[in-house]
Amino acid sequence: MVRLIEKRQRTASVLTIFAIATFGLHILVLLLFLFQGITIRQLSLRKPPNFVQLIDGKQVAEIDDLKREPEAIRQFISKTMIEMFNWSGTLPPQKIEEVASPKSDLGILIRTPQGGSQKITTSSWIASFALSEDFRKGFLSTIAEITPPEVFAENPRQAMRSQLVIKRVYPPKEIAPGKWRVGMVANLIQQNRGDGRKVITPFNKDFLVRATDYFANPEVETSTDLQKAIYSIRSEKLEIYEIRNLCLIDNYNNLNEAQLKECQTQRKTDSFVK
Repeated sequence: MVRLIEKRQRTASVLTIFAIATFGLHILVLLLFLFQGITIRQLSLRKPPNFVQLIDGKQVAEIDDLKREPEAIRQFISKTMIEMFNWSGTLPPQKIEEVASPKSDLGILIRTPQGGSQKITTSSWIASFALSEDFRKGFLSTIAEITPPEVFAENPRQAMRSQLVIKRVYPPKEIAPGKWRVGMVANLIQQNRGDGRKVITPFNKDFLVRATDYFANPEVETSTDLQKAIYSIRSEKLEIYEIRNLCLIDNYNNLNEAQLKECQTQRKTDSFVK
């Protein structure tokens, strides 16, 4: 009887050890599958490396997705701001016939912070796609506030036009991988077409730019001219994510301490036109 009890205890002990070992093995397999799944997901989200091969076919180097040429950044800023602030009241010509007689720009309604709606030019709206999505909405509201309704006037005596005259674009300064700071000194000139009167507003700004991804248009053949223009802007693989007032460093020697402090304060404001 005693031997039978001991035999049963040994059998139960072996079964318990086997159950614990099996449970531990299942936990280990579960952890292995979890690790494998995380690894596969990271690989799926990783961008495929871009390579370039030299003419001789000997050297293949990987391209840095965050690297941009300084001159390309400067041209991107200049082109975007010119398209943003050159208001003529007409649409850019798409055909030869439209060069002599361009179509009138009907404008695009944008909601203002006050709750109303005002028009901006079509070129300004298209150029705004060079801005980051979180910054674009507020910037368009500001553009709507400063765009004179006379830009869309059909009467030549009442109509106005605007032009951004760039004096200087500073070389980009890298502030982080794939991010740059670019200064611009320019004037925004608004002119009445009837009497030729001009209003000149200094436009001295600091632009914060970053590298971004680009996805090609999947339906090139069926795209409208507007869609093609937007995709063309995004193909620059750059976007502006902040605009600040620019303090001209060259003039600091002529400023007293109070003026320097005021200049630094203005730089931190949300105003786009100084």
